[in-house]
Amino acid sequence: MEQIFTFLRDHAFLSKLLIFLVIIAVGVIAVKFLLIPIRKILLKTKIDHTVKTFTFSFVKIALYTIVVLIALTNVGVEINSIITAIGAAAVAVSLALQNTLSNFVGGVILLVAKPFTAGDLIEFGTYEGYVESVRIFFTTIRTFDNKLVRIPNSKLTADSVVNCSAGEVRRVKNVFSVSYDDNITKVRSVILDVVSQNDLILTDPEPKVYVSDHLDSGVEITVFTWGRQENYYAILFYMEEQVKNAFDENGITIPYPHIVVKK
Repeated sequence: MEQIFTFLRDHAFLSKLLIFLVIIAVGVIAVKFLLIPIRKILLKTKIDHTVKTFTFSFVKIALYTIVVLIALTNVGVEINSIITAIGAAAVAVSLALQNTLSNFVGGVILLVAKPFTAGDLIEFGTYEGYVESVRIFFTTIRTFDNKLVRIPNSKLTADSVVNCSAGEVRRVKNVFSVSYDDNITKVRSVILDVVSQNDLILTDPEPKVYVSDHLDSGVEITVFTWGRQENYYAILFYMEEQVKNAFDENGITIPYPHIVVKK
């Protein structure tokens, strides 16, 4: 033992290396034991799976970093200079990856706040479609013409997003125009008759027909009906087609702008 101590004293570098390795080994074992209850706690929470995975990875990296710093401190390495260098590097990287970091923060906000989830129908700017996935840096939606669109998360958190799947039912709005010569009571009766023939249209809330505007060439009629989320477009297009047919059958005129040219 005396020879070993003499050897370690004469070879300071080797002794520090041995201490460093021992601390690292003990620290790795301790971190593994700590991660077991942390994983169990995260699995019991109701947050999104992506958030769970990210949080666990972050905690794991943080714990291993602490172990390395403790090991370096015990072998006489100046930690303050290392931390300063890491901080300076972090600032430089954050400036270079500013947009990426914004998307990352936006992804965390979306995953925690959940303004929408996978499967929801959303409207954002010129895009409308179903959410395929919400990831850390971007959200993917599938449009009605089967295109996949990746939207940076920073844009989704900065601008307004319409979640069309927020409720079980959705209001459908159709706008028609009729001639000033047509009887409004008859027009309302014809439209409500068309509504009553479609089982997808709910009776509660009750369908409504209003005179919404007086145009240059006719009277604007706005119709509000209600249906389940998945039947929205079926109701919308049904009303557009069948009201036109009903107007033709009942002699109701749909006016259109025209110009009379005098010779």
